[in-house]
Amino acid sequence: MNTAQQAIAKRAHLLDCDTNALRLIDGDGDGMSGIFLDTFADRWLISTRSDKLDPAVRAWLERQGKTGKTSYWKRLDQHEKEDPTHIAGPIVNAPFIASESGVNYHINFQAGYSQGIFLDQRLNRQRVRQFSAAGKTVLNTFAYTGAFSVCAALSGATTTTLDLSQVYLDWAKDNFLANNLDPAEHYFCKGDTFHWLKRFSRQGRTFDGIVLDPPTFSRDDKGKVFRVERDYDQLVALAYACLAPGGWILCCTNCRKLYPRDFARMVRQGAPRAKVTSLAMPEEYTGENYLKSLWVEKS
Repeated sequence: MNTAQQAIAKRAHLLDCDTNALRLIDGDGDGMSGIFLDTFADRWLISTRSDKLDPAVRAWLERQGKTGKTSYWKRLDQHEKEDPTHIAGPIVNAPFIASESGVNYHINFQAGYSQGIFLDQRLNRQRVRQFSAAGKTVLNTFAYTGAFSVCAALSGATTTTLDLSQVYLDWAKDNFLANNLDPAEHYFCKGDTFHWLKRFSRQGRTFDGIVLDPPTFSRDDKGKVFRVERDYDQLVALAYACLAPGGWILCCTNCRKLYPRDFARMVRQGAPRAKVTSLAMPEEYTGENYLKSLWVEKS
């Protein structure tokens, strides 16, 4: 597994006392097609497109396990909600803390398909933190475990964290506490993003920053279906109506059906007078540039 070791070595400079959560192997970009490796506080999560783990990869992980390295395996199939499978090293039965750029996040290998943070958003989280400040308000929609909210709050902004799941909202509050932030000083809203954006607009409520990182497909509590490739422009338009002058929107999608030019067109349709800037993926993602990110600024 020399190829794997070389890929990990290439990223060594990104791991330090502030960051121990990172993509270590990125499939084709590292000459390991269909194999992806993430580290979370020195616990490894290997993901594969195949429903079977290659015997050579398993043997390599087992050798690492003999030196105390924990590793788990996950199949990249979002229709499956199973927890990652333990492969080697000490078993991790409880949530633990991992850090990225000095920010702490609760990680859980028993939380189904997603473990608590999407590592491909590393640079976008840094950007949100950079453009947040005391006296500013930031709305984080489709917030999952609230990572963007935490970053904005650490810069002094008052945040509103919005998600359909109470489980994830509670997880987000735990992430606030893990960074010595008081959740009571911020807002947490349970419900559908489209409904809440319309409500905020009726109330005349605006935000200095808004994060739009929706799932590719979702269904609200009334059964209405949202598809990124069809409806993202409507989402941007609703958010733009709630954006204060001089404010920003981070627009993201990992929908592979939507080409970058088409995504940019939809964003510009939703915010026709805004300045739109394309953002790159982190350097450790050497394979497919699937995550599309645009920074929208309102004059």
